Amino acid sequence: MLLVACAAPPPLASGPDLDEQDLFVDGADGYPLYRIPSLLETRSGTLLAFAEGRRSLDDTGDIDLVLKRSVDDGATWSPLQVVVDRGPDVAGNPCPVVDRATGAVLLLFNTNPASDANQRGVWLTRSDDDGATWSAPVELTAEVKAPTWSWYAVGPGRGIQLASGRFIIPCDHRDDATRTSASHVIFSDDGVQWQLGGSIGADTDEAQVAELSDGRVLINARDLSPTHRRATARSEDQGQTWTETTRDPALTDPSCEGSLLATSSGLVFSNPDSVAPLDRKRLTVRVSHDDGLTWARSRVLRAGPAAYSSLAALGDGRLGCLFENGEFSFAPYDRITLARFTRGWLEP
Repeated sequence: MLLVACAAPPPLASGPDLDEQDLFVDGADGYPLYRIPSLLETRSGTLLAFAEGRRSLDDTGDIDLVLKRSVDDGATWSPLQVVVDRGPDVAGNPCPVVDRATGAVLLLFNTNPASDANQRGVWLTRSDDDGATWSAPVELTAEVKAPTWSWYAVGPGRGIQLASGRFIIPCDHRDDATRTSASHVIFSDDGVQWQLGGSIGADTDEAQVAELSDGRVLINARDLSPTHRRATARSEDQGQTWTETTRDPALTDPSCEGSLLATSSGLVFSNPDSVAPLDRKRLTVRVSHDDGLTWARSRVLRAGPAAYSSLAALGDGRLGCLFENGEFSFAPYDRITLARFTRGWLEP
């Protein structure tokens, strides 16, 4: 394959409404490569930035879950800590959620042997001190994975806790019996016992969820079909069943992960605004004031190559977006950067 270099990445933005800093840089802190960002704000306001620390670009192999923490809304960060290391095998796909009642952070993730990417397990570890320490992981695979499923992924990104207290984690799977891929959710009413929720339509993949203003749940998923538009569905029973899956004509999708966040002033969504599967670029942030029916405003956060992203609400009222970016649009994975921006930047 001929590699054609893109223009050098732009200088990190800095100003009253938008600033950026690189949190995970390939070759730094002991890992040749970082991928799969996840950004979460705890109940006390600590920011947790998760990623996969990888030895190569392969989606299987020696992959560890790593973390940096910030107690000042992302201005400064702790040294890198390894949350889960399974030796030569995979621990990846971070998908944390905060328990509002206790402040605990529940981190769901996937495992598989390096030699078999389809032998996927689902695990949970917990932190009661804003990510400083973590409990021994507990396996959930038997409770949340159907017998005919091979590939399985939680998130990546983040889960949610509904107003009712229920935790919902977005997932996706490959069903070997039907030879289809689809997004689904798992849920728990106590953070300990988990069960399988409903699946949406076929040709869907990595997803995120948000609770809407009327209590329904919206799922927004990566599109594996030729439509190249984000797939969406809604649930009226807290994730147990879903409406018919539709494609949102306003949200183009190069078959890439995206992020969805419910805020006090509307839904916020981020993903690469392009359609070619090997052309991940123009990371765009959008806002909706009608529960995702339309997207009122959008701003391009990174015009060049960029891929996976994760949104969070900062304690000072700004929003944060942790995103992959680099030199090549088909592999923009040189670094993971945190952008912090005001709502005025998003909706000038």
